[in-house]
Amino acid sequence: QLQLVESGGDLVQPGGSLRLSCAASGFDLVYYAIGWVRQAPGKEREGVSCISSTDGSTYYADSVKGRFTISRDNAKNTVYLQMNSLKPEDTAVYYCAAPGPSPIVPWGHCPDTIVPVTTGYKYWGQGTQVTVSS
Repeated sequence: QLQLVESGGDLVQPGGSLRLSCAASGFDLVYYAIGWVRQAPGKEREGVSCISSTDGSTYYADSVKGRFTISRDNAKNTVYLQMNSLKPEDTAVYYCAAPGPSPIVPWGHCPDTIVPVTTGYKYWGQGTQVTVSS
């Protein structure tokens, strides 16, 4: 059974940093694009970042470019999201997600720029809360 488990969420002051982890079980993460999607209260889910399995290319939402970095450790079957210079507007539940087979999104590619994230990702973790507040 394919499972994704996030960890690392916390309460942090503005300007602080956090590193989120997404551990995969039941499948080899090396073959999947993995994304981070967040949802703030009252808002739709937003694709934050993604890393492909083909060439390691990455996607970042404009709102996090230059502050967030996604990486993968295939030996540990884990993807990370390093978040620096955090802002109150980064407050949300952060989910890691993996796509399923798709006639639109090539396998191994990030779906974020092709289809809505709620369509592009099939497998979701339970989420981890990130709160940025003084």
